[in-house]
Amino acid sequence: MKDRIKLVMENENLTSAQFADRLQINRAVISHILNGRNNPSFDVIDKILRGMHINYDWLVYGEGEMYKQGTYRGAIPQSVDLFSQNLINEHKEPEKIEKAQEIVVKQPLNGDKIFENKAIEAVKTVDRKVAQIIIYYSDNTFEVFK
Repeated sequence: MKDRIKLVMENENLTSAQFADRLQINRAVISHILNGRNNPSFDVIDKILRGMHINYDWLVYGEGEMYKQGTYRGAIPQSVDLFSQNLINEHKEPEKIEKAQEIVVKQPLNGDKIFENKAIEAVKTVDRKVAQIIIYYSDNTFEVFK
């Protein structure tokens, strides 16, 4: 199953960290699965199936198509290829696109720069406090501070 999870990540062009973040799974969990240390839990399998629209039989048994029938690649439907306007599941040759001619933009003749007034929105932050600090020592012991 770990090889199929790797295939999903490759197909989606995601690193293990991006994959974990997209599925809202701890990054260490994905790392342990990919390294063969742990098998995926039911929760992890469920998040992959739902979050990435993966076919259950393919993920668990290696049978059938990777994606559920009628869905497209990724958690966010990407049904249209921006360059050829073809559906991903259709195996059409992409249309040839002519290169756009380069247009040179010149500075205004008077040399003045044009500025645009924009309102700046303040970013709201959540008041956070340190809940726990763990110190690991070289003799394989640790201390927890709360």
